[in-house]
Amino acid sequence: MALASLIEALLTMEAAALAAVESASDSSGLEQVRVEYLGRKDGRISGILRRLGEIDPEERPAVGAEANRVKARLQEELEAREALLGDGGSAEAAQDLSLPGRRGWTGGLHPVTRVLDEICAIFAGLGFTRARGPEAETEWYNFVALNTPMDHPAADEQDTLYLQGGGLLRSHTSPVQIRTMEQYRPPIRILAPGIVYRRDAWDATHAPGFAQLEGLVVDEGVTFVDFKATLAEFARRFWGEGTRVRFRPSFFPFTEPSAEVDVKRVIRRPDGTVHETDWLEIMGAGMVDPAVLENVGIDPERYSGFAFGMGPGRIAMLRYGINDIRLLHDNDVRFLGQFTS
Repeated sequence: MALASLIEALLTMEAAALAAVESASDSSGLEQVRVEYLGRKDGRISGILRRLGEIDPEERPAVGAEANRVKARLQEELEAREALLGDGGSAEAAQDLSLPGRRGWTGGLHPVTRVLDEICAIFAGLGFTRARGPEAETEWYNFVALNTPMDHPAADEQDTLYLQGGGLLRSHTSPVQIRTMEQYRPPIRILAPGIVYRRDAWDATHAPGFAQLEGLVVDEGVTFVDFKATLAEFARRFWGEGTRVRFRPSFFPFTEPSAEVDVKRVIRRPDGTVHETDWLEIMGAGMVDPAVLENVGIDPERYSGFAFGMGPGRIAMLRYGINDIRLLHDNDVRFLGQFTS
């Protein structure tokens, strides 16, 4: 037999063996291919090597070298296919059917908390400090001391959540102002953030429990000019340069005169155009009623002040374009995740 015939037989067998390795679907099939082609006694390569006696002695090394190459190539492909199939499983087991790994949870501040912290930071720059008070209050702190008689509609059970055995859930954080003025003498400049409770409907713009932030300034010589200048400066720092501020006459039992504070914002779009919003109400405010100062033992002839209150939830809705206040209470991480960056 000629040298060329044995070399051609080895090449033909190599192609067939590689195809058999590729088509093997499990470890058992691979073992059959290994035995068929690389078996010591009955392997097809061994069969070809046994025919070396049929060719000239000087041609035998070339056939042996080619046979060793084919054996090494086939062994390499068998090992690679075995690794791909895994631990003896089927071809399906070689596929990674697991879900992608979960991303680590990243904590973030609630949008109302972000707004609340930003507001407090602005007022801190204006000399205000935070003050806290209990959420379960008495009628004195929630109404009477604030110049609100108990026959006022706000004190009715249809508006206020009363507790069994006496007391109530505060309907605003104004009681913190009373407690602060009872404990400290002027000058006073505080912010009172916290949760308040009212018998409101659960709808797109109302919630029975929500965040509120109030401020109080009491000192000698505090005037309406100080009141307007402070709140206008806050509005410009929070909403941006160009913000316009409007004070509309209003009524609150604990302030006189009283006002609703509106802002008209300037929005700069990504394309460079400038848009001015409509007037938006952001808080109620006014000069502290002298009767309130008398109720806490502060001389209204010597001291004066102003107070204001706002809902950080509503401001967060304006800031982030949220149209339903219930989204702030649902604890849906898909929604809240937008504000973690």
